[in-house]
Amino acid sequence: LRFPAQAKSLSRGALMTAGMAAFAAFSCSSSSAHCEEAQQPKVALNPKEFRSFTVRKVETVNHNTKRVTFALPTPEHEMGITTPSCLMARAKVDGKTVVRPYTPTNVNEEKGFLELVVKGYRHGKLSKHIVELKEGDSLDMKGPFPKFSYYPNRYKSIGMIAGGSGITPMLQLIKTICRNPEDRTEITLLYCSVSEEDIILREEVEAMMYLYPQISVIHVLSNPSAEWKGLTGFVAKEMIETYMPEPSDDNLVCVCGPPPMMYHVSGDKAKDKSQGELQGLLKEMYYTSTQVFKF
Repeated sequence: LRFPAQAKSLSRGALMTAGMAAFAAFSCSSSSAHCEEAQQPKVALNPKEFRSFTVRKVETVNHNTKRVTFALPTPEHEMGITTPSCLMARAKVDGKTVVRPYTPTNVNEEKGFLELVVKGYRHGKLSKHIVELKEGDSLDMKGPFPKFSYYPNRYKSIGMIAGGSGITPMLQLIKTICRNPEDRTEITLLYCSVSEEDIILREEVEAMMYLYPQISVIHVLSNPSAEWKGLTGFVAKEMIETYMPEPSDDNLVCVCGPPPMMYHVSGDKAKDKSQGELQGLLKEMYYTSTQVFKF
């Protein structure tokens, strides 16, 4: 693998870990309402109502993907996000209200902002709207909506199979694990893209691999250049057998990507967005539904 802009990537990763704060325990009298209020974190999101958030910064990630950073009400506010979880974004597009789920790529301990990495799909009404936002624009969001219960060392190993923007929920989980020095969970990411130019957040993902020995990242390109030395094609049984943790209740395999990849690897989610039946390569390789999670 090649690692362009390595120094810049390492700086981003180092800053991510440097932000960890020490928490002190406080004891307050139950009669002191002011003290109890002071202990409560300032939370920006609410799962029951949409709230408007203003765009603070827009960065180009690659030719069709933007990183959009939204300001929270104050620098002390946290999102209120648990890992892994998503939020719902809402906007009026062509006169119609459109609502879609997105996963923040920053974690709750990073206060004062909310970050979405969004790929502008040609027929994606809301994704196109979000990538066209400018500084000072706003977007309605509510959440969080937890995906499953994660706690440190719940699994010995987590395998991740991500395609395109399916990297975002994986990144949220990776950051949460890496920020906790007590969490020894091993992570292996099989990251599928069309070409090198399509790899979303490549520098950031590979920097974390340098910084945290428990992480391994393997790229797979379906349309590589002649110079590409990594894996090519689509996810195959041999790749899963080589890189993913074996079927075990001590391990978990997470899958997120475009529908064709989901059908091929794990089967898609049900119409009601529940996990649905496990199918595809993972079922053929004797993984069970409790050992696989579809984002």
